[in-house]
Amino acid sequence: MRYAYALTAALLLGGTAASMALQPPAGAQVAQNEPGTITASAPRAGAPMSFADMVAKLQPAVVNISTTQRVTLNQQQNPFAGTPFGDLFGFGQGQGGAQGGAPVTREAQSLGSGFLISADGYVVTNNHVVSAGGGERPGQRGIGSAVVESITVTLPDRREFKARLIGRDPASDLALLKIDGANLPFVRFGDSAATRVGDWVVAIGNPFGLGSTVTAGIVSAVHRITAGGGAGDRFIQTDASINQGNSGGPMFDLNGNVIGINSQIFSPTGGNVGIGFAIPAEEAKPVIDTLMKGRSVARGYLGVGIQSLDDGIASALGLPKNRGELISRVEAAGPAEKAGLKQGDVVVKVGGRDVTPDTTLSYLVANQAPGSRVPLSVIRDGKPLTLTATVGTRPSEEQLAQIGGGQDEDGLPDQNQPTQPAANPLGVQVVPLTPQIARSQGFDATVRGVIIAQVDPSSDAAQKGLQRADVISSVDRTPVTTPAELAAALSAARAAKRDTVLLYFQRAKRGGLYVAVKLK
Repeated sequence: MRYAYALTAALLLGGTAASMALQPPAGAQVAQNEPGTITASAPRAGAPMSFADMVAKLQPAVVNISTTQRVTLNQQQNPFAGTPFGDLFGFGQGQGGAQGGAPVTREAQSLGSGFLISADGYVVTNNHVVSAGGGERPGQRGIGSAVVESITVTLPDRREFKARLIGRDPASDLALLKIDGANLPFVRFGDSAATRVGDWVVAIGNPFGLGSTVTAGIVSAVHRITAGGGAGDRFIQTDASINQGNSGGPMFDLNGNVIGINSQIFSPTGGNVGIGFAIPAEEAKPVIDTLMKGRSVARGYLGVGIQSLDDGIASALGLPKNRGELISRVEAAGPAEKAGLKQGDVVVKVGGRDVTPDTTLSYLVANQAPGSRVPLSVIRDGKPLTLTATVGTRPSEEQLAQIGGGQDEDGLPDQNQPTQPAANPLGVQVVPLTPQIARSQGFDATVRGVIIAQVDPSSDAAQKGLQRADVISSVDRTPVTTPAELAAALSAARAAKRDTVLLYFQRAKRGGLYVAVKLK
């Protein structure tokens, strides 16, 4: 997933919505078909013959955003220093040559888009557009650090304003700027909850620094969750052309209202391939309103690791897939542990709302007010129960990133010595997790289980990602601490005529996960 690096600002002159009184084609009729046939009814108001009148009213509010950054480059050491080829490949003095590759500080610029939401100069954009190292700019290899020194907002009529950063929310990738002006054109947020797949949308932004550019398309999907998405991320997907430089720009419905903020693209090439993503207005507006009041955005938090119920895990638990999410880790003394939630529980509802692939546990919890009490519907060992959690406050993204024979030096059997991992129905060879091995592998002293010394590359365990130095802590939610206990648990699964077991394994500094593994 790539950021679109564009932010668009849209405005309605006088603050009134563009009127698009669209009518079905004259003489439109509903086809008469046999009973049970799916047919299209009389069409809803569709795209006009031209978007020109609408764009003329909106375009003045969509702005270009540029930042000036001080970038420190970690220079590459010249591998040819002291030889006749020292400067042949561009390694001169001060460019990582024989001087030891000292860091060099340079000025750089980044570009994006944004849009005005008030006559007195409040501007919405993406956080990554105005963050150090963000925005669209020529690639710099070996960047050590970057600091934003100034932000400039340029209107379509070429007026330039220095902008102040009022606030930003990295979790939603939103930021709010302020320029000093009066009677500026602006646009309003619309109702993205009413957006349907197939609706027409118009995007305005500054792709590749070309200046104000308009594209149109349809809504391809709603509630789309992207790779690396945050706790509250559910995007509107569109095939309207969105490219680098469009980040932060608006996506409009045909009434001229902002229903999305262009944020990311999916592309193997870096250019538009018809898959772009916008932050829905229903998600963005509360964040912007909070930032405008000078407050930081607070989200709910349980303190758990979460896994979706794929086919294998759902089958191993005897549960339907796509209903609920599996708890793989419970943070010590966190809100979930205090509520009684345990590793291996499946949460199926939060506050009466179903947990689904579109409405995830993270999304539902993040939208709970910190300090509120919310009921959790849970399935534990196949039995339903209800717990009540007092929701905590979600830590910052930075804080969350900080919360995971003979013998080799790691204490495990030499992986070059002959072994017979295939004799184990999992296709793995394990040894006890001694304190010495746990320390050598970076595991906490509280971790229990057996540690993998070797994995048969042809096994399902290998295909599911298990590897040497992973610790298997349980089989079908039964703890195992010795190779004998692991063998007994696998034998029990065989006796029950099951060919798949649910393993809980842990990897040093990465946390634990459940995985369904087929037996050999």
